[in-house]
Amino acid sequence: MKSAAVCLPFLMAAGLLFSPPASAAGSVRAVEVVSGLTFPWSMVFLPEGEMLVSERPGQLRRIVNGRLLSQPVQGLPKVAAGGQGGLLGLALHPQFAENRWLYFAYAAAGEGGYSTHVGRGKYRDGILTGVEAIFRATPKVNTRHHYGGQLVFDRQGYLFLTLGDKGRRELAQELGNHAGSVIRLQDDGRVPDDNPFVGQAGAAPEIWSYGHRNQQGAAIHPQTGQLWTHEHGPQGGDEVNAIRAGANYGWPVITYGEEYGGGKVGEGRTTQTGMEQPLLTWVPSIAPSGMTFYTGNRYPGWQGSLLVGALKFQLLVRLGLQEGRLVEQERLLQGAIGRIRDVRQGPDGYVWLLTDEADGGLYRLEPAQ
Repeated sequence: MKSAAVCLPFLMAAGLLFSPPASAAGSVRAVEVVSGLTFPWSMVFLPEGEMLVSERPGQLRRIVNGRLLSQPVQGLPKVAAGGQGGLLGLALHPQFAENRWLYFAYAAAGEGGYSTHVGRGKYRDGILTGVEAIFRATPKVNTRHHYGGQLVFDRQGYLFLTLGDKGRRELAQELGNHAGSVIRLQDDGRVPDDNPFVGQAGAAPEIWSYGHRNQQGAAIHPQTGQLWTHEHGPQGGDEVNAIRAGANYGWPVITYGEEYGGGKVGEGRTTQTGMEQPLLTWVPSIAPSGMTFYTGNRYPGWQGSLLVGALKFQLLVRLGLQEGRLVEQERLLQGAIGRIRDVRQGPDGYVWLLTDEADGGLYRLEPAQ
C-alpha cells in the first residue's frame, strides 16, 4: 500500500495536561491495576486469565487476578540488559491453548557486540521449558540501542519481528544483514519459501522489508490482514507504515526528521524513486511505542482505530482510519500516567497500557462515568 506522507505537528496545548481527555467515546480514564513493574516493555493475555509482562532488565512477570506475583517466570535465557536492550516483545502462538508456545524478543551478547534474538519456550505455571533461540539477528554491533523487538503473528501463522538499525544507519539499506528490517519466520524459525529475498545472492532470506530506523510497534490490520509498523525517527520523522513484501522504506536515504541538534540527514531528501512513503509522520517526534488496532465495543466510535503509545509526550494517540488513510487524530492522557510503553486490547475489550518507568504500572483504560 502506497500513500503520500501526512505530517502531523504535535502541539503542546495549555490546559490539556491534567484535564479529562475528551474522545469520540466520551471521557476516558486510566485506572491503575498493578504497580511495581520495572521498566515493563510488553504484555500478553493467556487464555486462562493470567497476564505476562516483560521487564526490560530481564524478568518476565506474572499477573494473576489483578495481583503481581513476587516470583518471576523461570527458564529464560541470559538477557543482555543495558541501554535500550533487554527483554522486549512478547507473543503467544496462535494455538497457544494447545501447544503452550510463548515467544519473546531479547537482546543477546556475542562476538562483535549485541543483537536481537527471538526465543520460544513452553509456558505453564510460571515455568518455561524447552527454551530455544529460533532467530539471531546479524550483525552483532557494539551499541546498546535501536534493537526494535516487537513480535506479532499474522493470520497465516507467520511470525514477524521488527528490528532497528543498531545505530549503524547504513546497514538498513544492505540486504546482507538483518539491521533495520522486518523479519518473517515460520513458527519454528524456519524461513518461509515465499519470503521476497529467498534465493537472492547476498540477501538474508528472513527479510520481509528493509530501510527502517527503529521499529517498536507492530500490529495486523483487522480487515486486510496486512502488517503495520511504526518506527522512531531521529529528531522528528516518526513513521507509521503499511508493510509490503520486499519494499524499501528509505532510512537513512529519505526521512522527515533531522539530526539531533539540527541539520539534515544525508542529503535531506524526503522522497526517492523505489522507496516507500509512510502513511503518516510526526514532526517533531512523539517517540511512539506499542500499538494496536481496536476492534472491541467498550469505546463507541473507536472501532477500527489505530492506538499508539508515546514515550516523549506521555500520551496515547488514537488515529481514526478510513480505507487506510488518516481521517482524525486524538491525543489522550497527556502527562496523566507517564511514558506509555505498550498498548494492547485485552480479551475483555478494554485497552491496557504499560508505563516505561522504574516503578512502572499496568493500567486499564475505562470510559469515565
